Amino acid sequence: MEWLPTFNAVMNLTSFLCLVAGRVYIGRGMIAKHRAAMLLALLASALFLVGYLVYHAHAGTTRFVAPPALRTSYLVMLTSHTVLAAAIVPLVLVTLWRALRARFEKHRAIARWTLPMWMYVSATGVLIYLVLYILFPQYAQRG
Repeated sequence: MEWLPTFNAVMNLTSFLCLVAGRVYIGRGMIAKHRAAMLLALLASALFLVGYLVYHAHAGTTRFVAPPALRTSYLVMLTSHTVLAAAIVPLVLVTLWRALRARFEKHRAIARWTLPMWMYVSATGVLIYLVLYILFPQYAQRG
């Protein structure tokens, strides 16, 4: 199970990079590449979710017991990440549904909100991993 947090961070990073690529592709009118990048972002996010659920089912929660200023910064990031991660799921599904149904005006309208939120969730997922496992593991109490 020790490898799952790293796997999850890699999936978040992959999702983020695919989202950036997808945005660049659609801006250049490269629809097939946009579609592929966005579907890969969705796959990476789904694999992250599976890895996250499996890891936390076995390892439990992690408390971050850093000094107050660092802990507060971390908790603000974690809270915003968690709230938006929950909110992004239906947004991604609706955005995808509209694209698959060729309702591109409606797809574009919701994607303007979905994309930055999804990018934020993916990026902060990587940052949370870095804080807990790379930068400040001495403050991470697992279990």
